[in-house]
Amino acid sequence: MDARVLPGDVSRETEDDDLPIAVEARRAVQVLNPGHNTLPRPRARRVMCVANQKGGVGKTTTTVNLAVALALHGNRVMVIDLDPQGNASTGLNVDHRAGVPSTYDVLVDGIPLAEATVAVEGVPNLYCVPATIDLAGAEIELVSVVARENRLRRAIDAFPADIDYIFIDCPPSLGLLTVNALVAAREVLIPIQCEYYALEGLGQLLRNVELVKAHLNSDVQITTILLTMYDGRTKLADQVASEVRGHFGETVLEAVIPRSVRVSEAPGFGQSVITYDPGSRGSTSYLQAAREIAERGARGGNL
Repeated sequence: MDARVLPGDVSRETEDDDLPIAVEARRAVQVLNPGHNTLPRPRARRVMCVANQKGGVGKTTTTVNLAVALALHGNRVMVIDLDPQGNASTGLNVDHRAGVPSTYDVLVDGIPLAEATVAVEGVPNLYCVPATIDLAGAEIELVSVVARENRLRRAIDAFPADIDYIFIDCPPSLGLLTVNALVAAREVLIPIQCEYYALEGLGQLLRNVELVKAHLNSDVQITTILLTMYDGRTKLADQVASEVRGHFGETVLEAVIPRSVRVSEAPGFGQSVITYDPGSRGSTSYLQAAREIAERGARGGNL
């Protein structure tokens, strides 16, 4: 009997490769097993303040996922949680109960940053300085402290370890904690959601960055804008994306983060979406954003 191949069988393997489960599997391999496809390390340590005074724009989600993506692909990364809610600490599954060494102790009591830094379980080369509820009172306690705007910067400058990226997750306000982050950073990364009122309040953040640049930290500049919560089914998302790109130009990353249930679910399991569902579109989008950031750092551009 002939072992003939029936016409319908010729492309069966190719068709199977295009099934959604196969596509997700390939994505997962790309995300979690980079092999030689690591992301380039920057020429010098990059300190990035992730800020937007508008809440719910994906600020903490962006901080956590970019940090995990860069760490999994060959960089040494630290996340400094400067939000009293401690959501970045939760997303990285780092203990941030009251009493553990935290950013509060660094800012108010002046302990070395190294004493509050913990390794993130399951992600090599990723470290976190957690935030506890104590941080909620830090702004009041720092009012009478000399050079209060420079507390975080001095702590970072004294940190001895070789770190490629430091991401500072700010609270959704423009108070003293955010000012500390802007003084400590050389770069500002602004997540902007592709929704109505996306640019609301952004003008005040831009003015504050200019004030800090003029009076406290001449090196700080807005280098990166990331579009988040993009829903391709709506015209509004395209309109917002077009408006942001038209206003900010090359500062806006090509990568766009889609609105995704997986991205929203991951923090509830103490994970980034990259480790929670590496084959998801949200995961690969954050990896693409991390790649753009890393390539800019390697070129020395936008710094």
